[in-house]
Amino acid sequence: MPAIADPSTPNTHKRKLRSHAPPRAESPSPSPPKWKSPRPSAIASPHSAANGNEIVADENQGVLRKPDLVKSLWNLKDGEQLRVVKEALHLATAPSAVVCREEEQDMVLGFCKSCIEHEKAGSLYICGCPGTGKSLSMEKVKEALHNWAKEEGFPLPDVLSVNCTSLANTSDIFTKILGLSQSRGRRVLATPLQQLQNMYSQKSSTRNMMLIVADELDYLITRDRAVLHDLFMLTTFPFARCILIGVANAIDLADRFLPRLTSLNCKPAVVTFRAYSKDQILRILEERLNELPYTVFQRQALELCARKVAAASGDMRKALCICRSAIEMLEAEVRESVCNLNTPLEEKSSSEQNMATVSDPMKKQEFDIVRIDHMARALSKTYRSPVVDTIQSLPHHQQIILCSSMKHFRGSKKDTILGELYKSYSQLCKSSLIPPTGILEFSNMCRVLNDQGLIKLGPSREDKLKRVTPKVDEADITFALQGIRFFRNCLQ
Repeated sequence: MPAIADPSTPNTHKRKLRSHAPPRAESPSPSPPKWKSPRPSAIASPHSAANGNEIVADENQGVLRKPDLVKSLWNLKDGEQLRVVKEALHLATAPSAVVCREEEQDMVLGFCKSCIEHEKAGSLYICGCPGTGKSLSMEKVKEALHNWAKEEGFPLPDVLSVNCTSLANTSDIFTKILGLSQSRGRRVLATPLQQLQNMYSQKSSTRNMMLIVADELDYLITRDRAVLHDLFMLTTFPFARCILIGVANAIDLADRFLPRLTSLNCKPAVVTFRAYSKDQILRILEERLNELPYTVFQRQALELCARKVAAASGDMRKALCICRSAIEMLEAEVRESVCNLNTPLEEKSSSEQNMATVSDPMKKQEFDIVRIDHMARALSKTYRSPVVDTIQSLPHHQQIILCSSMKHFRGSKKDTILGELYKSYSQLCKSSLIPPTGILEFSNMCRVLNDQGLIKLGPSREDKLKRVTPKVDEADITFALQGIRFFRNCLQ
């Protein structure tokens, strides 16, 4: 293999290396032949493949492999691919990593480690709204705690996970704890709670630490508060070796039972799982979808879903259900397009579209993936509101006014004058080849929108100088109009 010449070597040496090349015509002002420096560039490196078909670069240089840049196209008609996609978005499918909850998991794991290291009982209360990753995080904490104890040489803790809603009687939780704490022996007359209290009052060197995770703790709070108090009081006994973690959905429940636990000297530490933000929901969805070898969703569609769910509840389970519903919207659209191929004009447009998708893979991908209009319909189905119904029932030009006002007020603008809004409306109409109405009719339509509470018109002697303020959320306008083909490009 010929050696790569050093750029610092004399020109004669370079010519010597290139002596096998055919003679070149002399130019009027001869100059040394050009030599490409072997330094790495944005698309190649010393480790690049010789054929140039695949970029295999050093990860430390930040160069990506070409196959990772473009995913293969998703075939919606492939039943196996469709099943894999829906399974990836299913609530029962646990992700490989629970992202956006690292801080909370570290707090819980650190608490458990401290209890095991000091061989001391303790209690922890985890609260948060539904769909904020509490139960999923606890599964990861149990796995991490087991690995840590094994690596550090501590006895592996016994683990008991109880869903309180599955208990026939609330006191059955003590039976489950007792069954894990001791082997079966002769029957005794004492209740399971009394046996546990006696056990934790006597010193024992053979008893392992026990991790008790009581999920859906709300059930005990609302049904039998005495059982709840007795459960947390077990951690206060002198020789108790249990780590009690209660998980509840509502944040305000802590205020209803913590004061009593404080008076009993068994107040637990509290970890709160806040509702997911828009960026967190988007990241979690992308983490799940990145494991697939093909692109399924348009990014703007995922952003729309994340924004609406975060504004409504921050419930990740709701976001997953909405994404699955959006896939069903795409399925219905494909079925409908297949049924409409009977009309010659439609057959022509379909064949033209198919030719375009074959010639341009990116267009084919856009046609096959879940777009923002599919997501908008799925969101509208889930978060149906009177405002959306009102917008969808408006005449076409009033809908155009709302669409133009939404684009006009994007950013930091809070209000404008009616004359400026009319300019935005006229530009949108002309770009869509629709003749705009006159300023007088436009002013009358704005009054109608004001009466319906969609915009607010300020007082002024002259119509053009009236202040216009939006009264509906941008997301509601998007949900209402994205299903209409005319507005798809306008709302991008």
